[in-house]
Amino acid sequence: MINKRYFKTKDEVEVTFELPAAEVEKAAVLVADFLDWQPVEMKKVVKSKSYKFKTRLPKDREFEFRYLVDNEKWVNDPHADHFKPNGFGDDNGLITTYQ
Repeated sequence: MINKRYFKTKDEVEVTFELPAAEVEKAAVLVADFLDWQPVEMKKVVKSKSYKFKTRLPKDREFEFRYLVDNEKWVNDPHADHFKPNGFGDDNGLITTYQ
């Protein structure tokens, strides 16, 4: 799941990436172009039974991302705004920050 929070006075959007804990045995990481494709561990949130990563991204842009689950399985978020072929025979999720 992806949640976006737009600010009236800022040129950025707060974006929360969330993956259900039921899909993860050990760990989940977010890999994205806005992170220079370096994996960042998602925080396990017991209360919501999910893994989350929150960041702020510039408005009026689009970004590619995927989740890597248990260091072996690539997962796309079904709530991504769009999908784009990634050159490895799969798709990356796209998130847009257009308002």
